[in-house]
Amino acid sequence: MCETCGCGEQPMFHEHEDRTKKVALEASVLSKNARLAERNRGIFEAMEVLVLNLVSSPGAGKTTLLERTIGALKDEITMGVIEGDQQTNRDATRIEATGVSVLQINTIDACHLDAHMVRHALDQFNLQALDLLFIENVGNLICPGAFDLGEDYRVVILSTPEGEDKPLKYPGIFIDSHLALINKVDLTEVLGIDLNQCVTFVKRVNPQVQCFPVSAKTGEGMGLWYEWLRQKVREKKKDSSVR
Repeated sequence: MCETCGCGEQPMFHEHEDRTKKVALEASVLSKNARLAERNRGIFEAMEVLVLNLVSSPGAGKTTLLERTIGALKDEITMGVIEGDQQTNRDATRIEATGVSVLQINTIDACHLDAHMVRHALDQFNLQALDLLFIENVGNLICPGAFDLGEDYRVVILSTPEGEDKPLKYPGIFIDSHLALINKVDLTEVLGIDLNQCVTFVKRVNPQVQCFPVSAKTGEGMGLWYEWLRQKVREKKKDSSVR
């Protein structure tokens, strides 16, 4: 076994990349993204639009959550959606059917959205007409956590079929999130999931994060989520008017 990286190759036949260069490149990429994210944030502030970055593993129910949320609130809050996926426009098609403005970003080989992608997507929206912009990130519990998009809040969706321990295994994305939606609570009994344990693990990683157990399929618990959105939209409008 190679003692440098732990792979199965013999050291004499195995070359390693310069890790110093790799770290420097990563720092440069994140620094550039941070600058672009601040520009995005300035645009959102000027347009008085609340922006949420939705992150989760694949299949946690982000798109279904958005469909139900839009259906419940579209008569009182004007919304738009940026959809991030590696391939296809399947999610964008679903959101388009709700009647709100939507743009699909296909990242191809990338496992996350970045601030540059979001900035270009904004040109397709009338931001002055929006109260709320959802950014549905690529399904991944690791990479999206490293990239600020300029959002006001990061919302992590954890579905019960993933198990209670995901916050402990992938803490980074939970640490930097402002709200955790524990989705598919309608399946807890059949799956034998301990919902209280799930909340406990989320709070262990991030004691300040709010947790709302919900079912995007049945509507259970969604009222708390809707009221949270209403409140944050009101706060954004008030804060912007002060400036």
